Amino acid sequence: MNGVHDMGGMQGYGPVQIEANEPLFHGDWERRALGLTVAMGASGLWNIDLARSARESLPPLDYVQGPYYAIWTQALQKLLIERGLITEQELAQGQPLTPPVAGVRVLKAAEVDAALAKGSPADRPSTQAPRFAVGQRVRALNLNPQGHTRLPRYVRGHVGTVVLHHGSHVLPDQHVNKMLPPFDGTAEHLYTVVFDGTELWGPQAESGHQVSVDAWESYLEAVHT
Repeated sequence: MNGVHDMGGMQGYGPVQIEANEPLFHGDWERRALGLTVAMGASGLWNIDLARSARESLPPLDYVQGPYYAIWTQALQKLLIERGLITEQELAQGQPLTPPVAGVRVLKAAEVDAALAKGSPADRPSTQAPRFAVGQRVRALNLNPQGHTRLPRYVRGHVGTVVLHHGSHVLPDQHVNKMLPPFDGTAEHLYTVVFDGTELWGPQAESGHQVSVDAWESYLEAVHT
């Protein structure tokens, strides 16, 4: 979707301020927010793209004014309520008021390292030949979807070069179409496409600057010269 979460290339926000010796977390609440998100993601009641979509659906001011991990917390609250794991009243009061939902997968402390190492691979076998080859020039389509997508706005309509083919992977745009498992759906060939800075930003771009974007096949079209 075209929302404020897709801030890459947007003007008016000033330069990126890099914090010297930035700590991993700026407060214990951020550590807890990340831990809760990972633990509840292991429940299997949503996938990574549904989690991203939940963050994208939050009010725009949350992205501009709120801390980074506050976005994660608010999106997690939304997912928990949608799936009946907590209620609005429980969230407001900060305590359980209803019996816990049975059958929810629990990530135990001893299992965390193995679970993180395993991850949730999105590659899938494919019987379809890839449409594009390494070295080929392609154009990112000027898509404006209503829902979740991984195609950044700043590359849409621009021409780049395929530098890697990653095989077939689950398409995020379709991965959000089901609220509950099983989630697997459409898989497409995935490529890394490199765009020159001048192609994206014009002659004022930094000399030699390039941007690499992982793009699914349906995001691209061939450029015929």
